[in-house]
Amino acid sequence: MPRDKNSHIVQTIASYGKSLMGFIRKRVKSDADAEDILQDVWYQFSNVINAEPIEQTGAWLYRVARNKILDKHKKHTETLLDDMLGNSTDDDDDLPDLKAILLTEARTPETEYISNLFWEQLFIALDELPENQRQVFVWHELEDVPFDEIAELTGENTNTLVSRKRYAVLHLRKRLKQLYNELNDY
Repeated sequence: MPRDKNSHIVQTIASYGKSLMGFIRKRVKSDADAEDILQDVWYQFSNVINAEPIEQTGAWLYRVARNKILDKHKKHTETLLDDMLGNSTDDDDDLPDLKAILLTEARTPETEYISNLFWEQLFIALDELPENQRQVFVWHELEDVPFDEIAELTGENTNTLVSRKRYAVLHLRKRLKQLYNELNDY
């Protein structure tokens, strides 16, 4: 029986390894980060497969990968929220106080659910952006890459990158405000 499970693990790695790596790589800063996350996914897969069968292996692998990516990006929550929801101006007076919800010290099932929902909605909203806006936002906000380094990587003018990030932030503010309103109605 263990031999069958080992063979299943090897087969799954061969079947999904390349596409899963591509999925992860598009969402993180470096190949090293992508490799670390992929290794965590395979480790979790090998532990779970020994405990219970997985009905939809591909869906399970991508869900775990997405969760691992979310965990990595959660480290920068406060900076991200300051940029998206800070700097109040006259037209921003009605912005939600998501920081108060997400950065609460009390970790309850409800706050965990809201936090996970926020990160899920953030990545859905990021996927709606044009690639160049999404990439600048992810690099600058989630991975703390300075604009100067991004300019060197892309060959783009720093002002162009700042502008792209601004459009991304405006879109994300709108989408996260919608989430906040839905949570308040609940």
